[in-house]
Amino acid sequence: MRTFPTHIVTAAGVVVKNKKDILMVRTHRGGWVFPGGQVEVGENLIQAVIREVKEESNIDITVGKLFSVSSNTGTYEGYNGYGMVPTKVMFDFICEYAGGDLSISEETSETAWIPREKVIDMITSPAVKTRFQAYLRFDGSVKYYEYIVRPEFMMKEERNI
Repeated sequence: MRTFPTHIVTAAGVVVKNKKDILMVRTHRGGWVFPGGQVEVGENLIQAVIREVKEESNIDITVGKLFSVSSNTGTYEGYNGYGMVPTKVMFDFICEYAGGDLSISEETSETAWIPREKVIDMITSPAVKTRFQAYLRFDGSVKYYEYIVRPEFMMKEERNI
């Protein structure tokens, strides 16, 4: 019997407030990221990014343009009892703040509005930094990346789509 390929599909948002501040969340694993996560069964990309931002920060958003699509084609051993983690496809959107007060969640240890020019220095993950740089350079053309993150970050492909 043949099986279907398996990918984790995620949606994330660079949330902008007052045209100058970016919503950042710190994960329990220690890194600062823009909020996002796995698309659930029956959910579309827009619904997923709205839900993930709300869950991770208590912030309401309006979802705007897609600026980046990334494929993490590496697989690796999971944590907390998960087996092999399959490849991931990530969709990143520019979002606008629509309301709500910052709070933490089960998934985040800190949330903050950070001036846009300081965000890049807070991000330690090369993959997340690459995706945020796509936002900073966004000119209307969506950026596509293929990379792996383990054993170390390696860019395999980068182009406009």
